[in-house]
Amino acid sequence: MVERGDAAPLLRWAEGPAVSPPRAPVPQAGGRGWGCGGGGWAAAEPPRRREPEELRQPGRLELGDVEEDQVVAVFVVTFDPRSGNMVEWCLPQDIDLEGVEFKSMASGSHKIQSDFIYFRKGPFFGLACFANMPVESELERGARMKSVGILSPSYTLLYRHMHFLENQVRHQLEAPGHYSHLAAFYEDKKGVLHAGPGRGSGLPPVYWLPSIHRYMYPEMKITHPAGCMSQFIKFFGEQILILWKFALLRKRILIFSPPPVGVVCYRVYCCCCLANVSLPGIGGTVPESKPFFYVNVADIESLEVEVSYVACTTEKIFEEKRELYDVYVDNQNVKTHHDRLQPLLKINSADREKYRRLNEQRQMLLYSQEVEEDYNPCEEDLFVLFFLEQNNRIFQTLLEVSASQDKTLTAEHARGMGLDPQGDRSFLMDLLEAYGIDVMLVIDNPCCP
Repeated sequence: MVERGDAAPLLRWAEGPAVSPPRAPVPQAGGRGWGCGGGGWAAAEPPRRREPEELRQPGRLELGDVEEDQVVAVFVVTFDPRSGNMVEWCLPQDIDLEGVEFKSMASGSHKIQSDFIYFRKGPFFGLACFANMPVESELERGARMKSVGILSPSYTLLYRHMHFLENQVRHQLEAPGHYSHLAAFYEDKKGVLHAGPGRGSGLPPVYWLPSIHRYMYPEMKITHPAGCMSQFIKFFGEQILILWKFALLRKRILIFSPPPVGVVCYRVYCCCCLANVSLPGIGGTVPESKPFFYVNVADIESLEVEVSYVACTTEKIFEEKRELYDVYVDNQNVKTHHDRLQPLLKINSADREKYRRLNEQRQMLLYSQEVEEDYNPCEEDLFVLFFLEQNNRIFQTLLEVSASQDKTLTAEHARGMGLDPQGDRSFLMDLLEAYGIDVMLVIDNPCCP
């Protein structure tokens, strides 16, 4: 039985709180947020509305340019020993929450005490905080499990509400059925969505981030939790270069991990960050890199029609459904069942050199931060910019060659792009095909004399 509150029709663009300190994933008032640098990003005034055309202009993005800090739904999900996962309360009353009861409480969560989950629901993104509390109740089989979550048009500002959701899920466990704080939160943060220019429906634009089409690095600074990029590098090591190639080719990447799933949602985001390009005219022929975050068996139908995405799951059954993905990541094991993509799984000399340079720059940055207290850049900035510059160098070279008279791409060009002429030959061929760049590759294939 779902208990629903009443939704007032007023439109209120909520003023965002001060961004949080770098203790990921729990944001609190003051200090730095998911971005980094001295002083962080202060939300001193309500975000401004922007026309869609302005969103497409690289280099002009600031905090508030892309999203309003709005919440379109708030909900409580509980595990009922007889009925399973179910939505026990939500606002507003007419919101479609079908499937959210499974997205906000990952499969296998009964084995852990707490977690947080990012997910996608239709045109919206969600963030839910889960907690598991032992109780002396035979009816509840000794454990009470709930998730408290919200939906928003974009995930970039969801982190602001993480601390509130964590407190509320604990409150719901200790005092079930009391929703006044959640109702007040919704009344304060809710936004009414209108059809934009040229849109025939009431659905908001879906902001996939990061995207090479519209959003460049300055906007992305606010979206990652402090430390998640460095953890991503340490976890995958040299294999981030393999993920980089698959992400740039817009392959369907599925990451498997048992709960907790929160940190794995960050890996989904980091993986998408590998594929950013800020050159105009690049990416028109390829799909956007879509972070789906957590998915489960209820998402199979929607995944069947996707040509590109990055997602994570706790359900091992996905590994058998090869038609749903191109790349499967199990712990640090990156694999693909496509014969054509097998060469991309091999680390070559150019990959090792890029990884060496990345670590060298990280060490230099750490040293600079120690000797200069007011030094602003951080490791997250370095990570995103490293791959952005690498991608820009590749596509700048490809565009120049395609505009030349003979359109010939040589081994010298490949080395100039930071690629291995032989080891990255297959990657280059796939890249040219995916992005529709008209050049002639004259690098010999060592397998074919």
